[in-house]
Amino acid sequence: MVHRGPLALVTLFLLTSALCLSAAEPDAVPDRMLQAHFRRLAHAALDRRLEHYESLKTAEQIAAWQRDLRAKFVERLGGFPEKTPLNARVVGRLDRGDHRIEKIIFESRPGFPVTANLYLPMQEMPFPGVLFPCGHSENGKAYSAYQKACILLARNGCAALIFDPVGQGERKQVLKSDADGQESAEGAYGATGEHMVTGVAPILLGENLATQLVWDGIRGIDYLCSRPDIDASKIGCTGNSGGGNQTSFLMALDDRIVAAAPGNFITTTRIKNDRPGPGDAEQNIFGQISDGLDHPDFVMLRAPRPTLILAATQDFVPIEGSWIAFRQAKRLYTRMGFSERVDLAETDDKHGYNSELRVAMVRFMRRWLLDIEDAITEPVDVPTLPDASLLCTEHGQALLEAGSRSIFDLNRESAARLAAARAPQWAELDGDGKRRLVRRTAGIRELETLPAVEATVETQPASDGLQVATIRLRHDEDLVLPGRLVLPVGKPMNRCVLVLADAATELGLQTIEQTNALAHDGAAVLSVDLAGLGQTTMKPWRYGSMAGVLGPNSAEWFVSYMLGRSFVGLRGDQILLAARWLKQATNWSGPVDVQAVGEPCVPALHAAVVEPLLFGHVTLRRPLQRWQSVIETPVTNRQLPNEIHGVLRHYDLPDLVRLMPDDWLTIEQPVDAAGNEITQPELNR
Repeated sequence: MVHRGPLALVTLFLLTSALCLSAAEPDAVPDRMLQAHFRRLAHAALDRRLEHYESLKTAEQIAAWQRDLRAKFVERLGGFPEKTPLNARVVGRLDRGDHRIEKIIFESRPGFPVTANLYLPMQEMPFPGVLFPCGHSENGKAYSAYQKACILLARNGCAALIFDPVGQGERKQVLKSDADGQESAEGAYGATGEHMVTGVAPILLGENLATQLVWDGIRGIDYLCSRPDIDASKIGCTGNSGGGNQTSFLMALDDRIVAAAPGNFITTTRIKNDRPGPGDAEQNIFGQISDGLDHPDFVMLRAPRPTLILAATQDFVPIEGSWIAFRQAKRLYTRMGFSERVDLAETDDKHGYNSELRVAMVRFMRRWLLDIEDAITEPVDVPTLPDASLLCTEHGQALLEAGSRSIFDLNRESAARLAAARAPQWAELDGDGKRRLVRRTAGIRELETLPAVEATVETQPASDGLQVATIRLRHDEDLVLPGRLVLPVGKPMNRCVLVLADAATELGLQTIEQTNALAHDGAAVLSVDLAGLGQTTMKPWRYGSMAGVLGPNSAEWFVSYMLGRSFVGLRGDQILLAARWLKQATNWSGPVDVQAVGEPCVPALHAAVVEPLLFGHVTLRRPLQRWQSVIETPVTNRQLPNEIHGVLRHYDLPDLVRLMPDDWLTIEQPVDAAGNEITQPELNR
């Protein structure tokens, strides 16, 4: 029988009914529930952004908006480090007849080398300098289309500095090892895969992989400006795909960029989240959607400086979004009196930096950096060099050079600084102050502010001393929490237990035998699938081969991240809702015990900490022991759902453990960030 209605009626029904199972079915879990939920929230936030955009009418309003949003953008990236000596050196030179190439290594941070090629014109210097961040080419700066773009710039009077981003070319961060453990010059992942792997840990630091990519670009501009043959007042920036992403961020943040031409990236977040889905780790900035930072804003934040959007008709980056972004930018530039300074070039082609876009970019750079308006062209056959000819390092990888540090080394240093800073701040807080900080950081709502749930209950006939019901708890408009409630029959109920199962069902406490065993001992047991687990798991539809590293709900996780939210917060709310409903449905006046395994352990620990009066004994099986392990583990295993942006600025998981009474918490088989059981775990308290 299906029963809907006030909780009192549900309680009465559950505790007294012995009716047979009805043919009716309980509410089904909505298909692609998480995707629909976060898209709804994102669309609402983007609608608010559009309303604000329409209100920007005067130069003063626009300037204030630019200042405030740019500051928020930098804050969301975690800020930038101090500028240190570049220690730049030229390690090789090539004479190509109509242009020259210098092979450069500079340090964007101490011991963190950036490998780059500088294409120089043969004309009289100084030249304008164009920074060229690479897209996701495996060979980075040596990719043929990027070589051709730099050659075309140099042939037409502009120097071009093209550099390998982290994870590409000579800057792989995860290298393959031979049988003896010796690292080779071959990367363990492709360019996109490396960005997903290296994009996990910075989130805990309140940073993003984009923070380092943008910083490399800023230091690249510093290098250009340091050279006597470059005119520091005439700096441009262009890149394609992932390089278009980097160009977009750089041009919005660095005022030295006079002319910018982002390629195959600018669209709208609303469309891109749907098709093809959220971008790679460095393309998704914490809180950007809730802050009102959309793709058109990367152009408008630099208005009225000249910008050319490069787009392709058949691109997987939706072309209709490119035109929406262009129209928004064009209107704002027009309001400022400089409509001619923003344009769009569209090629009838697929994703890539083809000849038409390269020519459009170079004509644009010549117009705004050289004050020359002409119709340059590109020869049909432009000779490029093999990868090896453009290498800057002896062994083909910067990490194999003596003294080189990896991005993982930088993360560890940042984590150590945060740990030293947060320890006294945490110690100054009393218990309530610590709980308020945890609640605010994770985004878990107070119990009394959580919405009422609409419960759908389907009971089965009582059997073997148990009453079983299938439960659906609908909350927050479009979220359903599916579960199974088991009650003892013929004996007094002695406790309530909330069971939270992992995605890996072979480890789950949420099995019929185990929950039934608890109920036979007199417990009322509610087992639920938290968002993204069990029945609510999203099939990996966006990141494919990286699902094993990121988890099945990674696309939805990144949309929630761009909304400034965390899965820990969402799941923490759901745990509170489920525990509250269980108490009300069973008329239980005492606390609720919790048993969690695997992925739900982090939100379960948070929920128990922020609402200590709601919960009794908490058992965590196979929990992540500490977030510091994510920092120390280059390739983590499905840690995105456990992450909270910037949490290591405030606390680590052992800090929460110490907030629990000793006899109220049991930790079994803790694991590290790679999913390996810690055989000799450190003391948690």
